[in-house]
Amino acid sequence: MLGTSGWGWYLGQVVEAGVNRTDAIPATGNEDGDGVDGRAMNLLLVGNDSRASATEEELAELGTEANEGTNTDTMILVHIPSNGAAASFVSFPRDSYVDIPGHGQDKLNAAYAYGMADAPDGATDAQKQASGAQLLIQTISQLTGLAIDHYAEVDLLGFFNLSSVIGGVEVNLCNAVQDDFSGVDLPAGISTIEGTQALAFVRQRHGLPRGDFDRIIRQQYFIAAMIRKMLSDNVLLDLGKQRQLVEAAANSLTVDQTLDLFELAAQMQSVTAGSIDFQTIPYVGDSEDDEGRYILQLQDEDTLHAFFANLSADAEPQPEATAAPTTPATVDPAEVSVAVFNGSGVAGVASSAADDLSAAGFQVASTGNADSTAYTATEIRFAAGDEALAATLAAQVPGATTAQVDDVEAGTVQLVIGSDFNGIGQALSAPPAATSEAAVQGEDPRTAADTGCIN
Repeated sequence: MLGTSGWGWYLGQVVEAGVNRTDAIPATGNEDGDGVDGRAMNLLLVGNDSRASATEEELAELGTEANEGTNTDTMILVHIPSNGAAASFVSFPRDSYVDIPGHGQDKLNAAYAYGMADAPDGATDAQKQASGAQLLIQTISQLTGLAIDHYAEVDLLGFFNLSSVIGGVEVNLCNAVQDDFSGVDLPAGISTIEGTQALAFVRQRHGLPRGDFDRIIRQQYFIAAMIRKMLSDNVLLDLGKQRQLVEAAANSLTVDQTLDLFELAAQMQSVTAGSIDFQTIPYVGDSEDDEGRYILQLQDEDTLHAFFANLSADAEPQPEATAAPTTPATVDPAEVSVAVFNGSGVAGVASSAADDLSAAGFQVASTGNADSTAYTATEIRFAAGDEALAATLAAQVPGATTAQVDDVEAGTVQLVIGSDFNGIGQALSAPPAATSEAAVQGEDPRTAADTGCIN
């Protein structure tokens, strides 16, 4: 309704007059795509600790000081499926140890700073910030396997102003908190916070049981509370409040060149608080890098890509059913020659598998170690034309993947044993479930409707 009315047109002009735009979407290292207009969309939401736009008086009100440089301590991927009926917010801990294109392994929050430093000599501050955003997007895209369609960034002053204009939000703390580093001072139970206390609430990590993880939960909780507030009737039906909110959002945000905030709102028109979930990227656990710094070790690339690919699997329209593929033809096991390679890291597995294959009627051509002892998944490799031989062996190793590989000798199939192997004739072990912060808590992902207490 807003988008097609004169009032909607006016609010659109307010947005364009106030919003800052940056050339954030890189030309390379990020798949092409714009998720609006009926397709799923991925937006990278970044919070930085810049105080560059704040006056001395505002710095005092923020309870902080001027700083050099920019740290991106809040990074959240917002995934909106094509039907707009749901949304997923996935947080990336700042200490996640990742590959930053052109810079090797480092903490994720270093990507933006590296990008700024990569800007050519004589670049303006705006060009440096765009370079920082582009490298961060390339890093996130590589990490998730997703194309990042749009980018939005808010600094401390912008967050302060946005939280104030909506009149604050309710938060529910399990215990009273008081922290000199962030300035937070709140009682147990429900409090309405805005401005300085809102900023302190989302910045605190000292004194929390799980440090940065609890800060991430705080940030997700506050975003959820803001969404509930903005979806409430007293905001949606108040034209004056609408204008204040749109104006504050425009002045608080730096976005990419093509993001249309009203088009984004239209795509999310059917969303409800209960259909917005909050998660943290799957991780392995705490560790240290070569310099002895604390880092968070993430899951392997395949696990991460699968996690992000499944974000909207249930929400996306499903393709029409097609006929089931024909089961590959098989042959007599005596016609199958197998080379067995041990990639599981467990001594003797190849020899034992070879004995079992011989007992089942297969010809064992050779045994040996694979090129690595870190295979997690068992594989069957074959040459072109040997599909029936591979299918015959696959029937003896339920769950093994099969792949045609150019350098496999014709007439012989390879069995590369991974750590999931349980023996010939036995199904492979299921892969371990990816650990996310919600799983660590023993909970389902939080939704924006959840008002239970947090640390």
